[in-house]
Amino acid sequence: MSQTLTVRRVAGALGAEISGLDLARPLTDAVVAAIRQALVEHQVIFFRDQDLTPAQQTAFGARFGPLNIHPYVAGMADHPEVMEIIKEPSDKINFGGGWHSDMSFLQTPAIGSILYALEVPQYGGDTLFASQAAAYDALSDGLKATLERLSAVHSAAREYSAQGHSAQKRSSMSVAEADGYVGEFIHPMVLTHPETGRKALYVNPAFTLRIDGWKTSESKALLDYLFNHCRYEAFTCRFTWAKGSVAFWDNRSVWHFALNDYPGQRRHMRRVTVDPWPEMARVAAAAE
Repeated sequence: MSQTLTVRRVAGALGAEISGLDLARPLTDAVVAAIRQALVEHQVIFFRDQDLTPAQQTAFGARFGPLNIHPYVAGMADHPEVMEIIKEPSDKINFGGGWHSDMSFLQTPAIGSILYALEVPQYGGDTLFASQAAAYDALSDGLKATLERLSAVHSAAREYSAQGHSAQKRSSMSVAEADGYVGEFIHPMVLTHPETGRKALYVNPAFTLRIDGWKTSESKALLDYLFNHCRYEAFTCRFTWAKGSVAFWDNRSVWHFALNDYPGQRRHMRRVTVDPWPEMARVAAAAE
């Protein structure tokens, strides 16, 4: 039985909802290509009413690239690529509760993340997404030219340190603290998307430490300006979760923010993260 997808745009800057697909079933190459096209065009795509086992979620993610194993968050015992993101009613801090781009602290950052909802609160717990391509487009030509000559330093050290947001203790998640020097990696402040050619800003408040070759104090004013600019409401969309919902976003051009506005309620998600195919990683490295 064939599957036919329908794409409905949900906001001006980014975001589309796809219907007509059962992601638990094997997908043809043509359907996978159509999903990839929707992802790169809309930057974040959403699916409803899915029923996925961890194996089915990893099988879906692996159609788009090798799956990442997070260096600080323990995966499932039988599926180390699958992160269980859980906030218990007693937890005060959520995971992902700040604007960021997943895995920018790695030498070869992930291209996408696929988040699946198993249990959601009665209210709250939405996720915000912000298009960094739209943020780049809105800059002046002069600032674009300046930023295209610059790179920035990214690291997990601050976010996953003992005082960092992501390393805070949670009753149902095993998150390791970054112990000592975890590495600093340099990425261009403007990325050219390898599949669309569209440019996007590539800095984020969680993992960008400073501009390469600049002091931290010298970097602060420009980075703070960009961080404020990049979350402007016109560049965003908001997704309200339900059990069985899936969001798939492009980390090369999208920030996201998991809202922590559901005190005393439980939220349980599963995430797989997609790395670039080796040949794509080599092309990106050469471009840098």
